[in-house]
Amino acid sequence: MSEPALLTDGPADAPLTVVLAHGAGAPMDSPFMEHVAHGLAGLGWRVVRFEFPYMARRREDGRKRGPDTQGKLLETWRAVVEILGGPQRLVVGGKSMGGRMASLIAVEMPVAGLLVFGYPFHPPGKPERPRIEHLAELPCPGLVLQGERDPFGRPEEVSGYHLPGALRVIWVPDGDHSFVPRKRSGRIESENLEWAVESADDFLRHLSV
Repeated sequence: MSEPALLTDGPADAPLTVVLAHGAGAPMDSPFMEHVAHGLAGLGWRVVRFEFPYMARRREDGRKRGPDTQGKLLETWRAVVEILGGPQRLVVGGKSMGGRMASLIAVEMPVAGLLVFGYPFHPPGKPERPRIEHLAELPCPGLVLQGERDPFGRPEEVSGYHLPGALRVIWVPDGDHSFVPRKRSGRIESENLEWAVESADDFLRHLSV
């Protein structure tokens, strides 16, 4: 496997580095990832993004393809952690699938924290098939920012799961999987994204004390 390319924002001397992986269908520089990365960097955090091999190939040839196997996704995560000098001052996370893979890394390595934007708690329409078993072993503080209308996990569904006390879920008002609200809610997408970034910043500040 070739070494993953990194996209870095924010000050090099930040107290923590936030490493963000993309979701299944969009690259590391999607509008969502750009907004989150630039927002956190503007608040003083070093933010590093990378792409899994299948997405890097798509960037080269333009062909859409499905995600790599979980083994390869985790192998890529491990390589990025090694490139960055080890897990101790890293907060791992990402969007959807990338965040779920980060949660597996957080169980495996002594990272400082876990930060996920839109966790895929279950396949859409199948809350009886949760993807949370490993979270019971989460040894570090974690934050999930989740849209209230997210088909991968709504409040009434997630409330029935046994999540560890170290993992907090904050609900983004009327947001879908990418935090986009309905017009009738009176909110707009940029407002929800800013709210999510501010919530993430508060989490990081508590971690870095």
